[in-house]
Amino acid sequence: MKSHHDEEETDFLGSTTTLKIVSAVAGILLLGLIVYMVVKPELFFKSELAKTTHEQPAPAPAVATETSSEEMWRAADIASLPATPEGDQIRYGRELVVHTAKYLGPEGSVLHISNGMNCQNCHLDAGTKPYGNNYSLVASTYPKFRARSGTEEDLVKRVNDCFERSLNGKGLSKDSKEMQAMVAYINWVGKDVAKGKKPKGSGLTDITMLDRAASPKLGKTVYVQKCQVCHGKDGEGIKTEGSAEYQFPPLWGKKSYNDGAGLYRISTFAKYVKANMPLGATHDNPLLTDEEAWDVAAFVNSQPRPKKDLSKDWPDISGKPFDHPFGPFSDKFDEKQHKYGPFQPIIEAKGNTK
Repeated sequence: MKSHHDEEETDFLGSTTTLKIVSAVAGILLLGLIVYMVVKPELFFKSELAKTTHEQPAPAPAVATETSSEEMWRAADIASLPATPEGDQIRYGRELVVHTAKYLGPEGSVLHISNGMNCQNCHLDAGTKPYGNNYSLVASTYPKFRARSGTEEDLVKRVNDCFERSLNGKGLSKDSKEMQAMVAYINWVGKDVAKGKKPKGSGLTDITMLDRAASPKLGKTVYVQKCQVCHGKDGEGIKTEGSAEYQFPPLWGKKSYNDGAGLYRISTFAKYVKANMPLGATHDNPLLTDEEAWDVAAFVNSQPRPKKDLSKDWPDISGKPFDHPFGPFSDKFDEKQHKYGPFQPIIEAKGNTK
């Protein structure tokens, strides 16, 4: 038999349960209402939206803006060349760029006029690699005036400059099959670049200027750690026995580029290695810091190498680059500072002169 107290407790529990059920149902309904308002707001705010639309002019349609960056320059696919005499000439030109030593090196099958390096050692991927010292701008800029010679140069002259400096050899005759093929190929690589345009990826990458002199001592450490495995303890490069070509080119010594080559300027060397070295580096995934690039350039170019007669270079000495290391100069800075820096004072002095 239930007591009065038991009946009150039962009533209380029943009331509590009912209240909980009612609250739960109300909560579910409220949640559903909120969700529906989010999904179909126009049913609840139609009048307010209409009022707002009536009072305010409709917004102007969005105008598309260019947000994508300039596309990286790419050379045409060599496989797209037709099977014609012109196509064959361009293909032969590419072959000469890639395998220069095979045809024109010390053991060349055509001539013996170079040191055994390939043009491709300095102009990567046959002169087509972005920021790999490529040929993208050659067709659109040559012939052109060059301060180094003080004359207007055509592409034949420019190619022979490479043979005489970077390949420490002799030039080809203008009418030779090999010269004509190399000119045809280099012009073909840059055929789609308009005059006055500099596509993204052309030439070499930019690099931050040091506020100190580049250090051959620090550069030697970089070389030993990151370069020696391919280019040798003494910068001699690696060549497979019996091969006419280097697998990895020599960076100094009698078989490397001479002191008149473009890479002998350490700014050029630093930009080159920054985007391309050690093996596997790219412009967007470099493996050297800017300082390491400058220092290893200083080390490599402090090592012995062949000499070239430079007496006719830079007839107007005021046009010498800030890091051309041979005097006389039109400023007060010595050869050591022109070679290793710091370069900012030289650049500022040249700017003030202009």
